[in-house]
Amino acid sequence: MKILSVDAIGLSGKSPKGGWSHEIKPEDSVHCLIVVRTDDGKMGVGSVFTNAGLVEAALSVLRPLVVGETAEEPARVAEKLHQHMFWMGLGGTITHTISGIDIALWDLFGQICGQPLSRLLGGCHRSRVMAYASILMEMPDLMKERAAFFSNAGYRAIKIGWGPFGRRNNPKLDEEIVKAAREGAGEDTLLMVDAGGSDAYWPNGLNWAIRTADMLKAYNVYWFEEALKPDDVDDHRTLRERSPVPIAGCECLTRRQNFLPWLEKRAIDIVQPDVTKVGGISEQVQIARMANAFGVRYIGHGWNTAIGLAADLHLAAAFPTTDLVEYIGGSPYVDEITTKGWKLDSDGMLEIPQKPGLGIELDRDALQSMTGADVGRIVG
Repeated sequence: MKILSVDAIGLSGKSPKGGWSHEIKPEDSVHCLIVVRTDDGKMGVGSVFTNAGLVEAALSVLRPLVVGETAEEPARVAEKLHQHMFWMGLGGTITHTISGIDIALWDLFGQICGQPLSRLLGGCHRSRVMAYASILMEMPDLMKERAAFFSNAGYRAIKIGWGPFGRRNNPKLDEEIVKAAREGAGEDTLLMVDAGGSDAYWPNGLNWAIRTADMLKAYNVYWFEEALKPDDVDDHRTLRERSPVPIAGCECLTRRQNFLPWLEKRAIDIVQPDVTKVGGISEQVQIARMANAFGVRYIGHGWNTAIGLAADLHLAAAFPTTDLVEYIGGSPYVDEITTKGWKLDSDGMLEIPQKPGLGIELDRDALQSMTGADVGRIVG
């Protein structure tokens, strides 16, 4: 079975708020799907957390290395792409786009084998996983309302991130936001805090992070994420040593080689590679295994589209300590582009898809409304 084509479908028109200082608009392109088709009519789909124009440019380089390859060896084909792209600059758009190709190839492989991905990745440790609502921070009154909304919607875990937190030089406001979120979510809900230190011109350093971690302990915060700039491994190590709450991060890193110093230096408690950026499922599996060897929890960050979420669910099933999955609340790119969408059960869990491959089916009409691409030609 040979690969016949590789195409990109950029998503736009309904892009959700990102919380970044450079605010994205609904029409901005920040997520892109990859569709790989075979000579016998099968189709696999992947996802890339990158602007569609950049993905198209990367595909012009990668496509000749993919078309004509076998669709039955995703890890080998992905490694071939990495090996041939050193001279093009691994780690940015090229690696992000390889992620989408790799996910699509694993989707195809599961269909060929007639098995869900979780089984092909080593077996299912669980049939469902707790989803945590990933929502933006707001000013205290609205923050309390938003946290209560998601708690009432059935979520048993909520992460609040970005927004005004840490950006107003106002520790009192930071605490009021967290206090409001705790009051809205309730005492029995897991609450995580994401400072968003990968934002442009992040103003805070180690001392702020240590003081803030001490404050978060009083509100029983489950982890503190991206408290520092994403390339500051040494300060993360110091923060982890001094923080009373677990430290999470690394969503901006790509390729397994870049995760190794963080694990060796014990700079992180919870590692969060993004399957739609890091190099795909093949790379994510290796990172998760390394983390396990170092005693670091692995929890994925592929929340940005339904495809990324599906990949994270299968990966969560395949690793024994991965008991949470990130789920952005209210994003059309997650909830509307598949035929059945997603639904929490009464325990705040999402089921691991059991159909072959990723186990999802694209809603072609919904997808057409969110892209300028010829969806009918690409998806069929």
